[in-house]
Amino acid sequence: MPYRNMTAKELAKLLSVDARRVEQLAQRGKIPCQRIKGEYRFNRAEITQWLQRQMGSMSSDNLAGLDAGLTAQRQAQQEDTIIIPLLRIEAVTPNLGSRTKISTLRGLVALAQDTGLVYDDDALLEAIVHREELCSTAMDHGLAIPHPRSPLPYDIAEPILVVARTTQGICFGGSDGRLTNLFFLIASQDDSHHLHVLARLCRMLQDEPLIIQLNSAKTAHEMVQLLTDRELDVISDTT
Repeated sequence: MPYRNMTAKELAKLLSVDARRVEQLAQRGKIPCQRIKGEYRFNRAEITQWLQRQMGSMSSDNLAGLDAGLTAQRQAQQEDTIIIPLLRIEAVTPNLGSRTKISTLRGLVALAQDTGLVYDDDALLEAIVHREELCSTAMDHGLAIPHPRSPLPYDIAEPILVVARTTQGICFGGSDGRLTNLFFLIASQDDSHHLHVLARLCRMLQDEPLIIQLNSAKTAHEMVQLLTDRELDVISDTT
């Protein structure tokens, strides 16, 4: 996703909303923008950061619209899976034995290393720690999706997804005050893929039965199967 300005129409297409809705958000200061020659312009880098902060609290309809907009932008098909290709059994565990926020992040990076796709584990850890210092990636219902603030084109060989359940709840900064025990580390090499993975994952995780099942899963294979089935269900609902 090149870092140039978007018009209200271009952003509306990405979000799958009416351009007037985008202009209303801009007028109210709800979305980062600039006024240039009487028209709103939206910097892609700023919009990427804004979307990352917003996705955890988006409605299911808004997430579905964003998912569809990113699918079109990336010239993918609505029936294409995004999460399933990233699921690697060596990067999934129901028994991450961490006790603190930093040890959890280190444990997630160690699992990412096990995929053989990480060139620089220190850079990956530094990126996700920096993101957490800006704002916690914890969500309601004991979930968190740690991720770098910017893509890592030189530090990873391919996009990465780590799925882990801690053996005890971690104080991770969730707005609902709950401890966090389900973690989904994502890292991509470009912003559009990163946003798409984040949007699809957030859609999947809005399903409360899935959260219950992931918390009850005994093995990594069970967790992979649950996420596989859930993404197929999401795609089926879309198509």
